[in-house]
Parts: sequence; structure tokens; C-alpha cells
Amino acid sequence: MTSSASCRYQDSSGACCSAAAQEHGLCFWHDPEADKSGEHIKAQLESYAQNGGLLRGLQLQNAQLAGINLVKYNSKQGYDMTGADLYRANLNGAHLFNLQLSHGSLMKADLRNANLNHADLSLSNLLGCKLDHCKCDSLRVGNQLLQEQWAEEANKQQDLEAMTDYYQQAEEIYRSLRKMTEAEGLFTTAGQFLRKELTMRRYQMPEYSYQRGISKLVDWVCGYGELPMRVVVTSMMIILSCALIYFFTGIHFNGNIVALNLDHSLEQNLIAFAECLYYSVVTFTTLGYGDFTPVGVSRVFAAIEAFSGSFIIALFVVVFVKKMTR
Repeated sequence: MTSSASCRYQDSSGACCSAAAQEHGLCFWHDPEADKSGEHIKAQLESYAQNGGLLRGLQLQNAQLAGINLVKYNSKQGYDMTGADLYRANLNGAHLFNLQLSHGSLMKADLRNANLNHADLSLSNLLGCKLDHCKCDSLRVGNQLLQEQWAEEANKQQDLEAMTDYYQQAEEIYRSLRKMTEAEGLFTTAGQFLRKELTMRRYQMPEYSYQRGISKLVDWVCGYGELPMRVVVTSMMIILSCALIYFFTGIHFNGNIVALNLDHSLEQNLIAFAECLYYSVVTFTTLGYGDFTPVGVSRVFAAIEAFSGSFIIALFVVVFVKKMTR
């Protein structure tokens, strides 16, 4: 039986729905018990949105919304569907340009061929949603997925099983987002999702394991192959660090030892450091001119630097070519 009272829906921002309430005290659109799987639901929702109905917190589980047009024309702000539940909704081919869909659920929703350009899906549950052939230019998913927040909370509660499960879900979502953006030719965005995907995989590994350490090192050195500038910064850090080591341990030049000498002036020590820096660059790049040679402990660090240099230079070429050929 329909009541003349207004819907009692109110979200955390204070937004209230003024539509007529039904038997559960909620309007048709905010009532999770109301059946929205009918054929005419798409046209009804379009009309409801165009007439200014409150779209925040809509309960649209299993709704048949294929091809729906929820674009707010002649407005810089799209429709606000914050907190809407679209679990298993059929949104195949939907027009959702600039739609605000944060803090909601798109779990297992069908978004194939949908237009999600400029849409905001931050902190929405995207687990299992189908994203094939979506238009996703400037799609916003936030700095963290909902599952990442849940995983961090589980970690605080020392529930390692739940934490691992949530990180696995986050990895799956980032993989879907990566594939979607790659298919659309948005390779920079796809690279960001790849890094997040591999980071979620790393978080599933035992905290102090060898595999996790290697994964973290690869991220730190090159951002999983997506950040060539990190390779450059790493190279500079190695060169500078080794130059400091040579400055204290000494290198050989023309019958003399070049190293820090407290009996020398500041200018002489600066010249000595510059020569150590030169030797570090030559060693890192494996040029090996032979004018300077390591002595004592310096030989160990020179060997390590030469090996690291040959590897990192090759890595930079691979990462740089990967970025430039996309």
C-alpha cells in the first residue's frame, strides 16, 4: 500500500528524498526490496533523473538498464549517483559520461561498451564488473580502491587471511582496468594500473619474503617498467654513493692515492672528490679508460658498481623503448 509520506532516505551528506514512500518507508528507487528488473525501468529512471529526482543511494540491483542515457546535457556537473547500488545491473552500452558514481557498488555489473568518459567511480566496489570495450578517457577511480581500504583495516586487526583476500580482489580489479585502458589506447593510464596491479600482488606475499623484497626493488628502481626516470635517479644515486666510498677508501692515479686527506685544503679535497666522481661515472658506464684504478677495498665496490651499471643501463634502454613505442 502506497503512503502519502515522503521517502525516509537520507544519506551521510544530509541529502533527503522527497518522493512518495511505499510500504517500507522508502520510495521505489531507494527501496532495495522493490523489483527493478522490468523492461520499462530504463525509461522510468531516465525520466526520474531528468525531473530532478534524488539519484544518490539508488537501489538498482539487477536492473535492466542497457543503453540508458544518464548524461546531464548543458551542465558541467554530471548526475550525482553517489552511493548507488548497481549490483549485477545491466549497463551494456550505457551513456554515463561525467557521472558521479563514487562510494557505490558496480559489483558484477555489465558495463561492456558503456561510455564512462570523465565518470567518477572512486571508492565504488568494482569487483567482477565487465569492462570490455568501455570508453574510459579521464575515468577516475581514486588513489585507492575500496578493497585496499578493507585490506588495510584487516591488517590492523591482524586478520591476514582477509587482508590477502582483499588485496587479491584489488589486483583483479586493477587488471580489468588495465586491460580496458590498453584496449582504448590509453597506455599511460594503463601503465599506472599495471603498477597498482603488481603492487597488490606484492602485498599478498609474506612480509619478509625474498619474492616481496625483489618485487619492491623492481618497483623502486623502475616502477615495474613504467617509470624510466626512476632508473635515471637510481643511477645517479649509485654513482654518487660509490664516489663517496672511493673518496674515503682511495683510488690510484699516476702513482698517487686520491682520497680524503685532512691535511689538505678544502679545495684539494674537493678536487679529489671530483676525481672520485669521474672514476665512479667511468666505472658505472663500464668505459674503463684506465687512468684511475681502484686499490684495496675500492676494488670490491668498483666491481659491484660495474656490474650494477651494466644491468641498469640495459634496464633503462628496455624501459625507455617500451614507453616510447606505445
